[in-house]
Amino acid sequence: MEYRHHPVVSQTGPDFAASLAPNGYAWWYLDALSDCGRYGLTVIAMLGCVFSPWYARARRHGLVDPVQHSALNVVLYRGQGRRWAMTERDAAAVTRHSHQLSIGPSRVTWEGDALQIDVDERTSPWPQTLRGQIRVTPSVRHATPYPLDAAARHLWWPIAPLARISVRFEAPALRWHGAAYLDANQGSAPLEEDFDAWNWSRSHGSSRDGLSSSRVLYDTVGAAGHPNRSWSLEFAADGSVHAGSQPPIQRMPSTLWGIERHTRCDHGARPRVIETLESAPFYSRSLVETTLEGERVESFHESVSLTRFATSWVRALLPVRLPRVRSRRLL
Repeated sequence: MEYRHHPVVSQTGPDFAASLAPNGYAWWYLDALSDCGRYGLTVIAMLGCVFSPWYARARRHGLVDPVQHSALNVVLYRGQGRRWAMTERDAAAVTRHSHQLSIGPSRVTWEGDALQIDVDERTSPWPQTLRGQIRVTPSVRHATPYPLDAAARHLWWPIAPLARISVRFEAPALRWHGAAYLDANQGSAPLEEDFDAWNWSRSHGSSRDGLSSSRVLYDTVGAAGHPNRSWSLEFAADGSVHAGSQPPIQRMPSTLWGIERHTRCDHGARPRVIETLESAPFYSRSLVETTLEGERVESFHESVSLTRFATSWVRALLPVRLPRVRSRRLL
């Protein structure tokens, strides 16, 4: 039976209770940098943890409920407060309502016009407490999905391409405000079935009308038989969306794991990796300085090799950073 998407984003905000395809996934992604430039973070609430070795193993035996493989990934970057947490949990540890999602002791809530994330996690591979509250207030909202593949099995929503964030953590002790970006992705099949790789970036800058804007560049490499696709979209503070130019691709240095990185920038410009925030055998997240339509901008940038992720040796390494906890059930 053909699966039809039940959108994980509505006109009013995220819908955490939307039904998901067996073997599929949904995630809600947030990144931010502090106004002072000293701190950054990413948060990803995942139902159907796309990079889980346990989820990949379970799918080999048939159809799986994505909620059985859920996690809240929280990463604090830069400064003295660096932390990484991503604990996979089964469905018994997940509670879903349209405007609220609980995964283990952490909770994500859409409250009117803002997203609140209450974090209560343990870091890995060295266990430390990660506890605090994040509040994101969109400056502009967007509810239109964009298909990342020709068959529309994988959708992307830029929920709040422009937003403000307030961060208050007890452990580690941390307080800051900054600019943020919020989106969502949903799929009815594993990523590695349809993609070999992608490069993605988002940057804050000024639109052609002088308004504050967010520019998103998406380049996907399709798996065998699937075409490559590219997006270049500019989301302005007045709510308008413009298809940006497709500047040429420029390569950047590969990571220590050999993951190739590239981005698009103005002809003749050269992107610069300011900092590699995360480096793993199949992906990297970086801060990149580049030039788009004459403006020098800093971008969050991600490179993913799904071909590499599908190898057995990579999946064998992942539990070091992604532990799985099974819920205790009452008899």
